[in-house]
Amino acid sequence: MGISFKEVTHSFRGIKKKEIYTALENISLDIDEKNEFIAVVGKTGSGKSTMLKHMNGLYLPTAGNVCVFDSIITPNQRKNPKLKKVRKRVGYVFQFPEYQLFEETVLKDIMFAPINFGMKPEEAKAKAISVAKLLKIEKLLNKSPFNLSGGQMRKVAIAGILAYDPDILLLDEPTRGLDPLGAKEIMEIFYKIHKETGKTIIMITHDMNLVYQYATRVVVMKDAKITFDGKKEEVFGSNIYKDNNLAKPEILELIDYLNEKLHLNISYDTYTLDDLLVKLRNLKVGDSNE
Repeated sequence: MGISFKEVTHSFRGIKKKEIYTALENISLDIDEKNEFIAVVGKTGSGKSTMLKHMNGLYLPTAGNVCVFDSIITPNQRKNPKLKKVRKRVGYVFQFPEYQLFEETVLKDIMFAPINFGMKPEEAKAKAISVAKLLKIEKLLNKSPFNLSGGQMRKVAIAGILAYDPDILLLDEPTRGLDPLGAKEIMEIFYKIHKETGKTIIMITHDMNLVYQYATRVVVMKDAKITFDGKKEEVFGSNIYKDNNLAKPEILELIDYLNEKLHLNISYDTYTLDDLLVKLRNLKVGDSNE
């Protein structure tokens, strides 16, 4: 097991001394070390980011515990040396990670985290160059990260996390602020990493199109609790998405329209427009409900 929540509650103290805000309430959740691509969804304020921050020790539970590989995180462990080990194994890509850039060159910025986690400088440099090639930013290595475009800065920040090779990747709205082409490029990189290495990826997003295209499992949160944990087809093939204020993916809206207007019988195991076009091309005359 990669990450396991056992009856985790997390509360914040409000502005007033007696005011308590509960961000997570009695959460139990098991995530495999390998081969999961999980989308965590729900409206703003439902507890998504708070839950992810528990997965690599950025937040400590108020009650319950989180087991990350062989490290158990409990309340009042802020000085626990195991937290650095947890953060090395579970990489966190924040919203707008480019805001964390600070070194004088792209190469140094990518090398910073690997060296901080104990990698030798020569090894960190080789890893940085390798990751830069993966993200197609190898020509930027000697430039200042502050002279790059927003999309390039996003890639540099992501490279800094990939360079220390965490076992699990946490993505907090990874496409936020990117144009459609940039968003697709970033998601395809993460998906390639997932497919080729088997790394588990856990992604927060409000974009249900991304959920339906990439995720293999969906965790729905509402009012600090998990209301659903299972297959995406079940979320959008029932009223679960409506009950949790989620949008229906555009590909499914199109399938519903085609099935209704043309009396077709296209199933929901169709995740992209390309998948749909293949099914339409393969339809034979008479393949309808009439």
